[in-house]
Amino acid sequence: MISPASINYKYPSNIGILLCGHGSRDPQAVKEFINVVNKIKSRIPDIPVEFGFLEFNRPIISEALDQLRDLGVERVIALPAMLFAAGHTKNDIPAVLNKYSADNGLLIQYGRELGLNSLMIGAAGARIKETIDSNPIFPLHETLLVVAGRGSSDPDANSNVCKITRMLVEGFGFGWGETVFSGVTFPLVDPGLRHALKLGFKRVILLPYFLFSGVLVSRVREHSTRVANDNPDVKFLNASYLSDQDLVIDTFMERIQEVFDGENFMNCALCKYRSNLLGFESEVGYEQISHHDHVEGCLDIRRENKEHNHEHEHFPYPHAKHPLGPVTLPSLNKSQI
Repeated sequence: MISPASINYKYPSNIGILLCGHGSRDPQAVKEFINVVNKIKSRIPDIPVEFGFLEFNRPIISEALDQLRDLGVERVIALPAMLFAAGHTKNDIPAVLNKYSADNGLLIQYGRELGLNSLMIGAAGARIKETIDSNPIFPLHETLLVVAGRGSSDPDANSNVCKITRMLVEGFGFGWGETVFSGVTFPLVDPGLRHALKLGFKRVILLPYFLFSGVLVSRVREHSTRVANDNPDVKFLNASYLSDQDLVIDTFMERIQEVFDGENFMNCALCKYRSNLLGFESEVGYEQISHHDHVEGCLDIRRENKEHNHEHEHFPYPHAKHPLGPVTLPSLNKSQI
């Protein structure tokens, strides 16, 4: 099997690549994102590669597109640096790209999110293997794997995290697998872990299925640490998030190539904006607009909080008051003070 890292990619001279990130108040997360961009640049050194953010950091996406145009780029392949297709991938980034394309006459082709493939499962597996290898040997069938995802108001994105969990459980042969989330949906990390521990497992590997560090990864760690402290008889092992794992970079390159091959198809069959998904019927046909335009490049925490509240006002998540979900966050966070 040919390694994607060894492929000699050949693209037209007038093309440019744009990596679209969310942005973060955490400098480490930004540094990690730029490191991923630099690794992609090293794969295609003859093609301009730029990056832009939805919010918190600069350059914003439109500024990155300006940089590509200044380099003579006439065609841009834009990729969402996102694990799954939820609101940022389906609405916010495309809205920014569409407006820029219309205003400037620049051809922009939008690629897929990283999504689910054997490479991403392999990347997650590599992080788990690092944890296993650095600890004393123990039976995997007596170990509980818990995968912590970001959490979204999009059920398709949430279900993909659950599929990652199952693929890893079967790939390694863990005794059991559970999926928890850092916010928006349910179960959250704290109540999800406490329920999972009732299964009786005395070893837990916790994998934060995130691309980069930041507030949400810190939340996962803080809440899992509290559960671990309350259960001293259980051994908790923490795997690393994905970051610049080689197979993640391979997937980015695969997504770029898909655009050239005309195979960059998103999963529209389970998209809540296109199909009548159970419980989300009212969101079919929702207008593709960005909720980040007024905070682009803004690092002000108060505006950030206002923006994220605003984002979820359009179509409230139907299970926002689920007892194992986001309604519990205020009390969980308050208990840490």
